[in-house]
Amino acid sequence: LRPKPEPPLSIGAAGGLMRMPSFCSGCPHNSSTIVPDGSVALGGIGCHGMAVWTPGRNTLAVTQMGGEGSNWVGQAPFTSVPHIFQNMGDGTYNHSGLLAIRAAVASGVNMTYKLLFNDAVALTGGQSHDGGLTPWAMTQQLAGEGVTKIVVVADDPDKYARGTPWAKGVTIRPREEMETVQLELREVEGVTILLYDQVCAAEKRRRRKRGKMDDPPKRLHINSAVCEGCGDCGVKSNCVAIKPVETPLGRKREIDQSVCNKDYSCLKGFCPSFVTVSGEEANQAAIKPAQTGSRPSLPDAALPAPTPAAWEGEYNMLVTGIGGTGVTTVSALLGMAAHLDGLGSALLDQTGLSQKNGAVSSHVRLLPKGGDAGASKVAPGSLDLLLGCDLVVSTAPPIMATFMEGRTKAVINDHVVPIALFTRQPDMPMQAAPLTKRIAGSIRSEDMTLVNATAIATKLLGDSIAANLFLVGVAVQLGLVPLSVTALERAIELNGVAVPFNKQALAWGRWMAIDPGMVTQMALGEDVAEPAQDEADSTLVPTRAARVQMLIAYQNRAYAARFTAAIEAFEAKIAENLERPAVELLVASAEAALHRAMAYKDEYEVARLYTDGTYQAELRSKFGDTFNLTFHLSPPLIAGTDPNTGEPRKIAFSGRWILPLLSVLKGFKGLRGSAFDPFGRTEERRGERAFIGTVEGIMARVAAKATPENVVAAQALIDSTLHVRGFGPVKARNLEEFEAKRPELERGLDGTDPEAQAPAPMAKAAAS
Repeated sequence: LRPKPEPPLSIGAAGGLMRMPSFCSGCPHNSSTIVPDGSVALGGIGCHGMAVWTPGRNTLAVTQMGGEGSNWVGQAPFTSVPHIFQNMGDGTYNHSGLLAIRAAVASGVNMTYKLLFNDAVALTGGQSHDGGLTPWAMTQQLAGEGVTKIVVVADDPDKYARGTPWAKGVTIRPREEMETVQLELREVEGVTILLYDQVCAAEKRRRRKRGKMDDPPKRLHINSAVCEGCGDCGVKSNCVAIKPVETPLGRKREIDQSVCNKDYSCLKGFCPSFVTVSGEEANQAAIKPAQTGSRPSLPDAALPAPTPAAWEGEYNMLVTGIGGTGVTTVSALLGMAAHLDGLGSALLDQTGLSQKNGAVSSHVRLLPKGGDAGASKVAPGSLDLLLGCDLVVSTAPPIMATFMEGRTKAVINDHVVPIALFTRQPDMPMQAAPLTKRIAGSIRSEDMTLVNATAIATKLLGDSIAANLFLVGVAVQLGLVPLSVTALERAIELNGVAVPFNKQALAWGRWMAIDPGMVTQMALGEDVAEPAQDEADSTLVPTRAARVQMLIAYQNRAYAARFTAAIEAFEAKIAENLERPAVELLVASAEAALHRAMAYKDEYEVARLYTDGTYQAELRSKFGDTFNLTFHLSPPLIAGTDPNTGEPRKIAFSGRWILPLLSVLKGFKGLRGSAFDPFGRTEERRGERAFIGTVEGIMARVAAKATPENVVAAQALIDSTLHVRGFGPVKARNLEEFEAKRPELERGLDGTDPEAQAPAPMAKAAAS
């Protein structure tokens, strides 16, 4: 029983990224440390089976339903492993899992069943349990089977009514103590139970959307200026609502409010950039498009009717995307529109594990009225139109097998939505170009239309959920969807959900096909078609003068002069041996590395970034004018240590009263690093000041040794310093990883390690 090594990337058979499903945030089978160090867990059947292929989860093996733990019963006498954890969902428990627990008790093995009561058969669509299963009834059953100990862990321990009939000896603990409870149960002999009670996050979002569950009037927001892009929030929550955002100072994080399930587990990330925004008006403003005000209005001119392409026999379409974004809704609308136009249709939605951020492909086949559909699935080499709502899914081998050059047309959203592995690899590259190039290798370039539907539709309509119908509008107006606009709009009306909103999305997509420059200008403030993501990223890099101004605001002119002098000396030295392109490459890396090291985010800088006015303006633009704020900070002199995590504790400060205090604090930045700096003596601050010298030393080493032959290794060494980021223990761990990798990178610079001449994955990711 040995944990599997963590894979570097999720790679498909053809070399592309795969959209693997992921856990919902807050799931106990997806806790940041799914089992304590030195322990392993066994999977089974259900959502938690995905832990087997999820990196960093130390989960091995799967079994049939009802067999959870039976493999350990057979293995236990023949291994030195004293104890294991076994995952099991409430659906499995209700079906046959109780029998497996009975067998484990009878065998006398040492193990802990981690039972998830999430109030739904989540993996297969959120069905309710038969028989009225409850957590307290489960404890009564388990106690009757003779388990040694039962601990209930809940997201809200106070939600249970007084007198709830728990089994004798059951204790209730908050989910923050999940790790502590596991450590305790690991030491108990016999079969123990950790019963985790929390409604499935995917079900919560679905029920709230349908008005069947209260929607908490609070949302989390990330101050991107404070964010370091370390990714600890993604590691702690595994939440796919945390998206990358490219900024002049590197990749940061933002929360996609359209898909956020309000689990709030990303707050566990050790970072001061998270703020809770509460209030009903703010809650709705974050996801609903404004009806009036600054959002662009549709042009007054009438849209010209599209000219659908001629077709005979059958017309095959594939809609590819991610679960939860409306892919199957698009499929249903196309099928209904075909019916209204007097055509036949055959639909097949392949959803699989889609609701866990997995792939969805909907096959839509149009036929003459009364035509024989045959198979509902689009056959290989017979696709007429690809509606690529997700670029990663669109490049999957089964999808590309349906392409035929000369026949297949494609309208593709080239916005790259991070795959699930992004939560574990925060620097993984996510450029669109390699993926679109794969598609272009199978169909003619003139038959492929690329549009960043996510970015444009979100700006125009206020919600990324509009992107798919926006893409349909583009395809309709290009004549690639042989259905009438009248039928499509009527299908939207019959669907009865967000009718005006969806009609606008369709109309904006049609305008995008007619006048992309006009639509892009209205949405993104650009007067030409939006550039590809790979091209746009290069424009974000700040100039040297801009970095100097940032450091003046950070500290003073003398501090900025130190930066300027170091860069100029570096540039002059390497120019003696290198041509101008190589000099510019290394100087750009040095500027980014030294600026990040010098502008470390201590208490004074965090206070400044919260009170310079920029953040308040951003909050008003996203949440309206009426909202309350809660800051989640870890003041080093008063925070103490969280007994459950071993990390410094985060304290919630509710109300805007803290902003004046932060304004006062930023005024003391002149004390930074001096003998009078009250924060400067901590190990973290001393380490950050020392790291500036480390970066300057690396620059000096590169300047002395850089040649045309080792430019790649020189850049890799400089860029590796960008990995040292984050706050507190996160930054400390990243520093350890950097120091471990540094000797190899320096050997590459010295020419003593030929394999190190190519940039290391960490360095490549940081550079990108």
